[in-house]
Amino acid sequence: MKAGIIFTGTGPILVLTSYDSFTDPKFVEKMATKGIKKFIARELPVEKVKEKYGLQYSIILGDLKQTDDLRVLDYNGHNVFYNFSFKEMGEPIYYEP
Repeated sequence: MKAGIIFTGTGPILVLTSYDSFTDPKFVEKMATKGIKKFIARELPVEKVKEKYGLQYSIILGDLKQTDDLRVLDYNGHNVFYNFSFKEMGEPIYYEP
């Protein structure tokens, strides 16, 4: 399980995924189906996300399949951006086709 902020052209979103990498071709394909073809991903500690989102995290996680899945936990860019410090975020991962 991975959690991360995905910075897109319309703002950041917070995602949970069962993919091993934010550059996994199937992850990228799922992002493209959501209209996101270019992004910057920053991984977050799953425990921090769980702590900040509580019940919402549990509900979304309960809907997440074991493999090959992606769920948007928060699409309010302002909320996502200010909920986590840069120190909590992993190194940026750039994806551009």
